[in-house]
Amino acid sequence: MFRIGLIVNPLAGLGGSVALKGSDGMAAEALARGAEPRALQRTQLALTELAALKDQFFIYTAAGDMGESVCRALNLPHQTLYQPACPSTAADTHQAAQLLVREGVDLLLFAGGDGTARDICVEVPESLCVLGIPAGVKIHSGVYGVTPAGTGRLLARLVRGEPVSLVQADVMDIDEAAFREGRVRACRYGEMRVPGELEYIQAVKVAGKESAELVLTDIADELIERMEDDCYYIMGSGTTVAAVMERLGLENTLLGVDLVHQGRLIASDLDARGLYEYVKDKKCKLVITLIGGQGHIFGRGNQQLSPQVIRAVGPDNIWLLATKSKLNSLHGRPLRVDTNDPELDRQLCGLIRVITGYRDEVLVRVANPEYEAE
Repeated sequence: MFRIGLIVNPLAGLGGSVALKGSDGMAAEALARGAEPRALQRTQLALTELAALKDQFFIYTAAGDMGESVCRALNLPHQTLYQPACPSTAADTHQAAQLLVREGVDLLLFAGGDGTARDICVEVPESLCVLGIPAGVKIHSGVYGVTPAGTGRLLARLVRGEPVSLVQADVMDIDEAAFREGRVRACRYGEMRVPGELEYIQAVKVAGKESAELVLTDIADELIERMEDDCYYIMGSGTTVAAVMERLGLENTLLGVDLVHQGRLIASDLDARGLYEYVKDKKCKLVITLIGGQGHIFGRGNQQLSPQVIRAVGPDNIWLLATKSKLNSLHGRPLRVDTNDPELDRQLCGLIRVITGYRDEVLVRVANPEYEAE
C-alpha cells in the first residue's frame, strides 16, 4: 500500500487572475477583487489520475480544504491527521507537514506555489520524496509537475510500483513586493527529492534579461511590421514582449498584461476580468513569450490570460515570440500549457509558429505529457 501525504494551500494562485502577481499576504485583496480559488480544482485534476488505483494507495491529509475535501469529492481512501485554522496559514502547512513526516508517508504531495514549496522544504527530511501540483502564480521551483494532470500521471506510476529515478531539485522563490514593482529577485532556499522524469517535472525557471539585444530588436521589428490598425494587441509579460513595447515607444508592465491599439497603449496591467471585457467582441492578437528553461507559455505568471480570454482571442491569433537561444535552453523538451482548463490545454497542443527574428520563424511542439499517448 503506497502511503501518500497530501497538503493543499487553498489560497495558492489567488492573485494571478486579478493581476496581483502573487498571493502571499494578498488573499483578502484578491478575493475582494473577484479572484476564484483554484488550488482545490487543480488538486482534483491531479488526483483523478489515481481513480482506478484506489486499492493500491492511502492518503493522509489535513482537514477541510487543505486536502480532506478533495479526497471526499473523489471518494479516495484517506485519513485526516490535522485540523487547520480557517482560513489556513503557512503555519498550518508547517504543522501538517510535520505530522505527515511523523506518519511515515512514502511521498508528500502538495499543491501551491513557491511559497508553499519553501514551507514544505523546511519540514521534510532529505530522504523523503515530494511532488508538487502547480497551483501558484509564480512557480520558479523545480519540484512541481508541468501540469496538474501530468503530476497525477507521474504519481500513478509511483503507486503502480514502476521504476522512477529520484533527483534533487531546487526550491526557488522571489520577493513578491519587488515582483509587483517589476523587479525579479529570485533566491534558492534549498532542495528536495523529486521523481526525475523530465517529461513530467518542470525545470527551474531561468531568470534575467535576454542579452542578445539585436535579436530582440529583430523580433520586435517583425512583430511591429505585422500589426494592423483594426486589431487590438494583448501584450503579455516578459522581457521579449517588453522589447516590442520599447520599440513602439510605449510604457510596459514587465510582469503584467497590457493592451495596445493603433500604436497606442489602451490599458495597463489588466486582470483577467478587465482584459476579457476589453477584447470579447474585438479583433485581437495575443503576444506572448515562453518561460526560459521551463517552456511554459500559459499558466506561469500570466494567469491574467484566462481560458476565457484565450478562447475569445482564438488559438490561431496567438503570436509566440522567443529567441533561438531561449528555445535551445529547453534541450528538445516541448512547450507546455497549463491554463487550468484541460480541454483548452488539449486544443493548444500541437505545432506552433515561434517568431525568432525578422522574417524568421520556427515550428515548435506544444505537448503536455498527459496527452502525448493519445
